[in-house]
Amino acid sequence: MFQSIGLRRPHAKTLLPTLVFLLTLPSLSQTTTAPPNGDVSSSAVFEVSTVKINHSGSSGSHSEYSNGRFTATNITLENLMQYSAYGVPDARILGGPKWLASERFDIQAEIEPSVAEQVRKLSRDQRKLRMQAAFQQLLADRFHLQVHWDTQELPVYALVVAKNGSKLQLPKKPERGSGTSSGNGLIEGNNLTLPEVAQALTQEASADLGRVVLDKTRIAGRYDITLKWTPDTDSNPTTDSSAIDAGPSLFTAIQEQLGLKLEPSKGPVEVLVVDNVEMPSEN
Repeated sequence: MFQSIGLRRPHAKTLLPTLVFLLTLPSLSQTTTAPPNGDVSSSAVFEVSTVKINHSGSSGSHSEYSNGRFTATNITLENLMQYSAYGVPDARILGGPKWLASERFDIQAEIEPSVAEQVRKLSRDQRKLRMQAAFQQLLADRFHLQVHWDTQELPVYALVVAKNGSKLQLPKKPERGSGTSSGNGLIEGNNLTLPEVAQALTQEASADLGRVVLDKTRIAGRYDITLKWTPDTDSNPTTDSSAIDAGPSLFTAIQEQLGLKLEPSKGPVEVLVVDNVEMPSEN
């Protein structure tokens, strides 16, 4: 097995490809190792990284990003793709070897301090896109990861109105723009359409659902939502179960708090297909 390997990225002038890929999401069937063409001066790239296999045999993992430094302990490549690089649940990651979800790694990576400070000042959505770009580049560098997007007919959850009718609340401040915030077992949304509610569930509760949620309520308009539930900590290794208050499951919470429910169905789903991936080498 290999030891900790250091990698230094080339000078920023060679990294022109980073930003536009994330601002213009990859087209279907486009193979990609890293984002194409963008403004390097405002791009976040992990300039130095070390990777080594974790032999602890533990099932728990931890990851943290702070002040331009990312550390992960006992984490799988699949988890990095889910939570850091692409924001898709494992059910939407297709292809690749079995070790994608079983082999565990310890990783350290750093962004140049001045660039990290630029990223810190961005809006939440802009910061998320920049950091996804950085993680995508990191996985391309260290694991030679190549992927493409595709659309397939897959199991989904249809969001429908529950038996006793919806409990959706009209916006308290309709003049405000729409947006969501989330934490462990919590989604709060302002001025959301029902398709946006379905999207929030897909993104923020992916560990509990493992499927895309499609709006089938036929409800128009915008609403404020607050949804609290007990996350499935077995599905998301980054969740700290000791910090979560006991509460209903996600499926129960959706019915009790929103007057909606999730029904198993099938529909078109955008998936991430792994074209190539390799264990990190010593060079």
